[in-house]
Amino acid sequence: MTQDKVDLYVMNNQKYLPAEKIVFLKQKLLEADEAKFSLVSAVEFKDPTTLLLVSIFLGSFGIDRFMLGDIGMGVLKLLTLGVCGILTIIDWFTVQKRTKEMNYNALMLAL
Repeated sequence: MTQDKVDLYVMNNQKYLPAEKIVFLKQKLLEADEAKFSLVSAVEFKDPTTLLLVSIFLGSFGIDRFMLGDIGMGVLKLLTLGVCGILTIIDWFTVQKRTKEMNYNALMLAL
């Protein structure tokens, strides 16, 4: 892909991806051919801010974990009300990073 396409793509999607991996992502996108661009553009990201709000308001029921695809921990949080609130509070501080990592992994699968 061209440098302009890569820069535009990264600029539009940087809030969904971990900041420490942007440089590596740019390099991978530059090495990719034009046919991969349609695959990369089709990857849908989950918004870390939305998941934080879900975690704050519905985290005790495990909804945030279900949205991240972590079904086992979602069921645990649902049955124990967030392990008496402890896991819910931990998730408030870690859900955004986990969401960005999940988005990054989905993008790497497309590349």
